[in-house]
Amino acid sequence: MAYESDLSFNYLGPTKIVFGVDSSKDVEIEMSTLGGTKAVVVTDEGIIKAGLIDHITKALGGKCVGVYSDIPQDTGVDVVDKGAAFARKNGADIVISVGGGSVIDTAKGMCMLITEGGTLRDFNGIQLLTRPQVPHIVIPTTAGTGSEVTNAAVILDKEMGQKRLIVENFNIPRLGILDPKMTAKLPKLLTAGTGMDAMTHAVEALHALPHEPITDGLAMHAIRLLYRYLPTCVENGNDLVARGQVQIAATMAGWAFSIAGIGIVHAMAHSIGAIAHVPHGYANGMLLAECMEFNLESCPDAYAMVAESFGVRERGMDDLDAASAAVRALKEFTKNIGHPQRLSEFKVNEDDIAKAAELSLGDGCILNNPRMVFDSSEVLDIFRKVL
Repeated sequence: MAYESDLSFNYLGPTKIVFGVDSSKDVEIEMSTLGGTKAVVVTDEGIIKAGLIDHITKALGGKCVGVYSDIPQDTGVDVVDKGAAFARKNGADIVISVGGGSVIDTAKGMCMLITEGGTLRDFNGIQLLTRPQVPHIVIPTTAGTGSEVTNAAVILDKEMGQKRLIVENFNIPRLGILDPKMTAKLPKLLTAGTGMDAMTHAVEALHALPHEPITDGLAMHAIRLLYRYLPTCVENGNDLVARGQVQIAATMAGWAFSIAGIGIVHAMAHSIGAIAHVPHGYANGMLLAECMEFNLESCPDAYAMVAESFGVRERGMDDLDAASAAVRALKEFTKNIGHPQRLSEFKVNEDDIAKAAELSLGDGCILNNPRMVFDSSEVLDIFRKVL
């Protein structure tokens, strides 16, 4: 892909990554390198029942001062506020999150309030922080969000009736531990959904207006890894090689989109999640191909890169033909991995998508979309294609 001669950009990727089977057992060692002495572990009840934190709290020993696990599928402002109060009460000086996107986003919010005090509603904006926050170690149990390396958190504000996007460079996690064993128990459907979350991050990083060469490279390789290894993870969750490659892909996609931005897919996914509680990864996976078709003529070069990563760009194809091939391949891919295809599978109705279409226009992600969106009717048309 050609870039303008006056291209300039900043790239920020401060998170240390520790990768390997059983690497989560080294959490106490890594915590000590960050100066942590009292850790609060943030997780959810499902993770506890699956037995995924026992070896972590054992490794931490007396340095674990508490476990906060009252976290729903879509975390909220009240959840973050309660978690921060719990951490402060126990004197925590470091936060360790063990879980998926909701858990990690809760922990990010907690880090801010442990340092700055107050309630999350005091932070209504982006890049408001002026100093580093309490250190945060992330141990993902899904391979999708990439939140272990991003500056963003999505928190449901029930009073506002929408999901709030918090973006803070001073709150990027200090360390991510990628242990393939931590994702081995993830069911097939969740493996597919979280994997498509990562795929969406990577594809949208390629088409987002602020994209640049480093993020393009990260996104393209993430797409290659997901296209090759996600089907194996769905079919055989105990394949730790495939699990590890998908974890790496999710992290690379996280780095890519946290710098390049995202677009209309996430604006719509956030909105239908807030209105109808459709899980974020599934919403992304159902909407991605249709949003690519919506954007197709505005960024054929970006989607041609997707085709190259999929290996479906044939000799002689121009960018537009290759982009169309990528859309077709993606639709087939989601079917092959058993990913949900219709919003109606989640009891979404016409009224829900009408509300979500309006809400999507106010989501900040849509500002970086390569095709301008002028009216909610355009968004509603896309929703209807997957209803």
